[in-house]
Amino acid sequence: MNIIIVGAGKVGMTLAEHLCAEQHSVTIVDVSALPLDRASNQIDVMCIKGNGASRSVLLEAGARDADVVIAATNSDENNLLCCHCAHRLGVGCTVARVRSTEYSGDLENLKADLGIDLLVNPEQATAVEISRLLRFPGAANIDTFARGQVEIISFHVQQADFVAGRSLASLSSKLQNLPLLLCAVERAGQVYIPDGSFVLEQGDKVYLAGTPAGINQFFKLLGRHQHKLRTVFILGGGRISYYLLRILERFGMSCKVVEKSENRCRELAEQVPRCLVIHGDGTDPELLMEEHMAASDAFVALTDRDEDNLIISLYAHQCGVTKVIAKSNRQNYSAIARSAGVESVVSPKLTTADQILRLIRGMQNSKGTVMTALYRIADGQAEAMEFQANHTTRNLGIPLRDLRLRRGILIAVIVRGGKVIIPEGSTCLQKGDTVILVARNSGILDLNDIYADAFGAGG
Repeated sequence: MNIIIVGAGKVGMTLAEHLCAEQHSVTIVDVSALPLDRASNQIDVMCIKGNGASRSVLLEAGARDADVVIAATNSDENNLLCCHCAHRLGVGCTVARVRSTEYSGDLENLKADLGIDLLVNPEQATAVEISRLLRFPGAANIDTFARGQVEIISFHVQQADFVAGRSLASLSSKLQNLPLLLCAVERAGQVYIPDGSFVLEQGDKVYLAGTPAGINQFFKLLGRHQHKLRTVFILGGGRISYYLLRILERFGMSCKVVEKSENRCRELAEQVPRCLVIHGDGTDPELLMEEHMAASDAFVALTDRDEDNLIISLYAHQCGVTKVIAKSNRQNYSAIARSAGVESVVSPKLTTADQILRLIRGMQNSKGTVMTALYRIADGQAEAMEFQANHTTRNLGIPLRDLRLRRGILIAVIVRGGKVIIPEGSTCLQKGDTVILVARNSGILDLNDIYADAFGAGG
């Protein structure tokens, strides 16, 4: 597909890298030459210097032949205008990043009036992701499927866990009545789709798919069941914090925010009056001690500096805070934080990229099964996807044991008529099923891509 990305910032570059890896033709537009030089040196893209909201610049970038235009500059208004102009030029699909809280309540009207197919709010999406982690503190990461009926969570195997040193087959008696499946394992930088002979080791990061109730029961078996979090300490009062506070208010959690800017403190106090907003430097350990940070159930670092977020999160972890979450857009920083004990690291740019990639894959496969969810797991080395099986899906009614799937692919969960099914060898796919897959290095666009003969590969 021909794709134009307007804005060569963090989100734009992340998208360009993923889209080029999937063999799309990508053109990047930016008003500054410096990020364009960096983009042309790092990835195989065409670069155009100019304002993407300008009709002439879009035409120069090839808008007449473009399948998708993605506007991801730092200006919401510029992004909206760019997509509207692209729509008027006949581009089939337009995507705009919109971050301002002022637009959050009117997104559907904006889409209809300006001809925009997808509006992405990275801060709001990140706040939703954090709220899920706070609801289930035992998990390092949580992704939801089938409208919340299924979750894929990750956790690290500890020495005392009953799963440590045992094969998956030997665990079946303990887990047979639980609606869940161990679907992927990350070990020493490698990702495995395990079979029954796979032996779990201390330090493994395990991805578990199942119902929320089943996952809860599993963590009770591990002895890690934790009571509901009631107090949350948040560092930074930006947009993510605003959206998060609105969500946590509905959960009945008590929140305290430390913010450096006095003006922003006043704004936040007016927007979320039930929250305690403190004006001060959250990177100062003395202030954190005075405000009893260590007594909080959870700590969330959401400043604009990844370095500050990770350092203070490590401090909170050392102080014994039960649940620590840090925002970081740099993947190398995330790996360092996780190795030091801060398991939950969220990235707004990756959350945004996943939403847009899901849309583009769906466009590529408009005549086949529909991808309704896409998450990158294990630092992007694997994907968890949700499809709806329909009349185009092959091998309906055939037991899974009789099918030849491509290597590195697992059918993790099937949802049928509101019932969650953990597949067995005798399970068959049926029309209308919601099918959740986990795949290593997949590039899957359609449910039919899971079979060994999908690309003439033979396995």
